[in-house]
Amino acid sequence: MKIAIAGGTGTVGRHVTDLVRQRGHESVVLARSAGHDLTTATGLADALSGVDVVIDVLNTPTLGAAASTRFFDATTAALLDARVVAGVRHHVALSIVNATRVAAGYYAGKVAQESRVRAGTVPWTILRATQFHEFAAQTLGRGSLKVAALVPVMRTQPVAAREVAERLVELAVGSPRGQAADLGGPREEQLIDIVRAYAQATRTRRPLVQIRLPGRMGAAMRAGALLPAAGTERGRQTFAQWLASEVPGGSAG
Repeated sequence: MKIAIAGGTGTVGRHVTDLVRQRGHESVVLARSAGHDLTTATGLADALSGVDVVIDVLNTPTLGAAASTRFFDATTAALLDARVVAGVRHHVALSIVNATRVAAGYYAGKVAQESRVRAGTVPWTILRATQFHEFAAQTLGRGSLKVAALVPVMRTQPVAAREVAERLVELAVGSPRGQAADLGGPREEQLIDIVRAYAQATRTRRPLVQIRLPGRMGAAMRAGALLPAAGTERGRQTFAQWLASEVPGGSAG
């Protein structure tokens, strides 16, 4: 099977690409580094020639609703249009647990992406997952000032990016499922706790300052609106286990 991975060099995408190849399938990485601009569809038609399935794990660093929506709307439209021409038979998209419930900030873009996929003519599967363990490092980097790092108050249930990739590949080689079961991490965490653990493991000395983000997005993060529902499929690796495996000196406690 020939599988194209949109965002195949990113946090989840690199695992997806690795697993696709390990399982004997042919992979096509769609990324800027490979000469593909998915916001303009540059290079997509040729890249998707002969492709059976597309797995979309694209990401954007923006947190704003407008910018996120523009990005995901444009890239999803480009992929859908190119897939129709190329004859791709299955589109698998990665979204976020409860993105449609929050629909603010970055999550507004994921809502736009899901809407595009659902309205398209290509048979589809959408997997919603919680934040990844790498979210701690991203938060530490994104919220850093010269004297402190700002960490939003947030309840989260992080999942291993590798486990999300495993589920995506499993879905991709099967028949289109529509809305797949959500995937969450094995335990709830406070964002400040996992950011602190990551900072300690990486010997980042900058003080952490917890803040309450304003608006609907901040309220949703504090209230646990992005946590998976009871009975949702759970990953196996905890954040502490991931930290111990990824960062020298990281604790597995």
